[in-house]
Amino acid sequence: MTEQETCAILAISLIAATADGATSDAEREEIRRVAAGLGSGGLDVATLYQDVLLKRVDLDGAVAALMSPQTRQLAYEMAVCVCNVDDGSSEAERAFLGELSKRLGLDAGSSAAHAQDAQAIATAPLAPAGAASAGAVTSGGSAGAQASSLSEAELDKLVLDAAILNGGLELLPESLATMAIIPLQMRMVYRIGQSYGHELDKSHIKDFLATLGVGLTSQYLEQAGRKLLGGLLGAIGGSLLGGLGRQAVSSGMSFASTYALGQVARRYYAGGRSFSTDMLRETFQQMLGQARGLQSNYLPQMRERASSLNPVRIMEMVRGR
Repeated sequence: MTEQETCAILAISLIAATADGATSDAEREEIRRVAAGLGSGGLDVATLYQDVLLKRVDLDGAVAALMSPQTRQLAYEMAVCVCNVDDGSSEAERAFLGELSKRLGLDAGSSAAHAQDAQAIATAPLAPAGAASAGAVTSGGSAGAQASSLSEAELDKLVLDAAILNGGLELLPESLATMAIIPLQMRMVYRIGQSYGHELDKSHIKDFLATLGVGLTSQYLEQAGRKLLGGLLGAIGGSLLGGLGRQAVSSGMSFASTYALGQVARRYYAGGRSFSTDMLRETFQQMLGQARGLQSNYLPQMRERASSLNPVRIMEMVRGR
């Protein structure tokens, strides 16, 4: 893939992030931060995002830069994931994706199938139907420390297992594998909150992540962008494990962010949801630094986990099976 094609795919992804016109100032700032971080590899993604916002880059120009069927398919897949990552796509986003598919000259059937898979991942429930409740639960905050229905060892295992799984997903080349990371992080937070007596919904968990400075769209763009710039993302139509073992392109950010998110959730719900925004963000950054120091220790487990995954199994996990 040429640098021009990489730039075009990122441009289409950034255009997709603003397709419904509902992107808030905070979301735009978070995407701008991610774009600046992705530019460390030499490609000026921050300027590209600015050009997208000011409409100096348009969809036709980006599409024209994609010369192969593989890069056109990848551009569409990433745009679908961007549009669906925040609990499914809106009517405006679906219209954008339909137009994008046509301009890319893609097969309508395969495009619809990919969009359907992304929608299924984005809208999967936090808990499988019929799942047992953790006990008496509340939807609001409460003062004072609370006990978990899980032991400290069980909570440790829950967080570490989720971090290893998401680290494994980061090693896989498919865009849907990357998209699955966020729903699995949200389910981890749900299970932790439930263990402390809080019945959480997606809206609360998204607000919790946003308070930590973790946006859903920006997190997907960062994860997928690093894979794309490193040459891992884009094994279209081949083996799911086609990129496995190319650890140099993976920052391990999914292991670290999941681990940190889980540890902060434990403290937050154990403390009766009484942390301030500043305290939450400071704790998250501390845990993120600790997790980055741990990730190399667990790389063998991440590789082993990745080797056991396939598209069907990924969909099952997102659905809680």
